[in-house]
Amino acid sequence: MTCLRAATAQDTTHLSLLFAGDIMQHDSQIADAYEAKSKTYDYSQCFQYVKPYIEAADIAIGNLELTLAGAPYKGYPQFSAPDELAIALRDAGFDVLVTANNHSMDRGQRGVERTIHMLDSFKIEHTGTFIGETDRLNNYPLLFEKNNFRIALLNYTYGTNGIPVTKPNIVNLIDTTQIKLDLSEAKQDSVDASIVFVHWGSEYQSQPNQFQKSIAGFCFKHGAMLVIGAHPHVLQPMEWRKDKNRLVAYSLGNFVSGQRDRYKNGGAMVNVTLKKIASQDSSKVTIDSAFYTLAYVHRTLTRDYFILPIPSFENDTTGFIKGEAPRQMFKTFMEDSRKLFKNYNVSFDEYKGQPVRKSEEEE
Repeated sequence: MTCLRAATAQDTTHLSLLFAGDIMQHDSQIADAYEAKSKTYDYSQCFQYVKPYIEAADIAIGNLELTLAGAPYKGYPQFSAPDELAIALRDAGFDVLVTANNHSMDRGQRGVERTIHMLDSFKIEHTGTFIGETDRLNNYPLLFEKNNFRIALLNYTYGTNGIPVTKPNIVNLIDTTQIKLDLSEAKQDSVDASIVFVHWGSEYQSQPNQFQKSIAGFCFKHGAMLVIGAHPHVLQPMEWRKDKNRLVAYSLGNFVSGQRDRYKNGGAMVNVTLKKIASQDSSKVTIDSAFYTLAYVHRTLTRDYFILPIPSFENDTTGFIKGEAPRQMFKTFMEDSRKLFKNYNVSFDEYKGQPVRKSEEEE
């Protein structure tokens, strides 16, 4: 009987993942972060309210849509952000940043290579751009292990704004032949789940286009469990297909940016919890839960940026958001986002509570 129990015993573990959308630095953000007295940049206050939500996840992943090419720092159209931004992202709880996007080549070879070197120096995992072929062969797909899970992360972009990729650098482009090969390699690495983070879609459109749908379907067909999208700078629908154990979020909008127009002044963090049931002979991984948390990018009257998670500020009684116009912008962002998701999301609900680690829920 003892042997039978040992043979049939099962071990259940969970892994919580958080995904954030476009991390940008426009001129106004760079100027607001500058500390004239010390001649340095400070982004800590920008992330202070959203930090508990990021830290609550076992693995937090964001889309770094800029370069760390060094001074002179500049926003649109060719981004180079201060290194202090990356440090602040790390300190806020981000574990991984994807770097393949249409701004990867904004500062040419120096931008690509310095971004990689600086992320390495700050001990932030990253993927999507590479120094050269050897770098890609050794480090792609990006594999990480936690809570008895082995996860593969892949990252691709539709293009680089027409700027050629400098040799020997590599920026992963959306190429179905290559994606198929990369997903096959991940499978050979015995991963529990493959995640594809894709830079795609039509800017400022609230619905995915046919290309997005086609690429998502292709990724699922060849082994992806999760497909996460960025680039449109506005929110697009999310679908959790429970019967197929697949999930797609077409666009998470702007996690932080200087864009203040309606629909562009915020985004959503997506939380996905995977469940693994392992026995002596086999294991099964499924999507256990999925939800989104809205986050609004607020610029104060003193011209400071803050990311405000909706659960913490929807019923704010402290009057943090001052002025009738800013309060209305905040309200409009919530209403627009909820209307979109109510009409088009599939099995994806809004999270309205405070951040709690999965391990704390189980204790």
